[in-house]
Amino acid sequence: MAAPVLELSGIDRVYRTAAGELNVLKDASLKLEAGELVGLVGPSGSGKSTLLHTAGLLERPEAGTVLLEGVDCLKLDDKGRTALRRSKIGFVYQFHHLLPEFNAADNIAMPLMIAGVSKSAARAKADELLGIMGLAERGHHQPAQMSGGEQQRVAIARALANTPRLVIADEPTGNLDPATTERVFATFIKMAREEGAAVLVATHNFALVQHMDRVLTLKDGKIVPYVAD
Repeated sequence: MAAPVLELSGIDRVYRTAAGELNVLKDASLKLEAGELVGLVGPSGSGKSTLLHTAGLLERPEAGTVLLEGVDCLKLDDKGRTALRRSKIGFVYQFHHLLPEFNAADNIAMPLMIAGVSKSAARAKADELLGIMGLAERGHHQPAQMSGGEQQRVAIARALANTPRLVIADEPTGNLDPATTERVFATFIKMAREEGAAVLVATHNFALVQHMDRVLTLKDGKIVPYVAD
């Protein structure tokens, strides 16, 4: 039986502040299987972003294990974790973080070229993803020439360029209109159902949540099933 795409076990994450220690995650555990689409909800400050950053190997917990397709990520050095992020994880941030000096197509193609894909193949993939996102005519535009919603769609396309095994999205549709939100969410569904990726989406959009396989929340630093009021 294949290992889960993502397995978090006993994760503790502590921030040290002037007021003392803040225990954001306490013995948090989670499994995501291939093809699974999981929502993460909860109020701001509950630890959602911390959980996503830990799962995406952007933050290192004080305790616990992070397994990606059976690989113990916390035993890897910085170079090994970076290589794993580039090849296995697509991260969609709440803010797009596009490179302003490059156009939309180049922002998407760059991760592919860093991974060793030829420039022509990388640009072809970028054009394909721009079409999926409804931005086929915007490939030559720089971020400053695009709306906030368009920039966010470029960032989502960039995260999906390497056909990641794990897609992590932090409020990915917060700046998008309802029709574009549906288009983006359909892309996440496609990644899960057709590409076999595990998709973890933190969102306040409860219209999207109802289409997910499971919905989780954080309670006292632990990951628990979400129960609607």
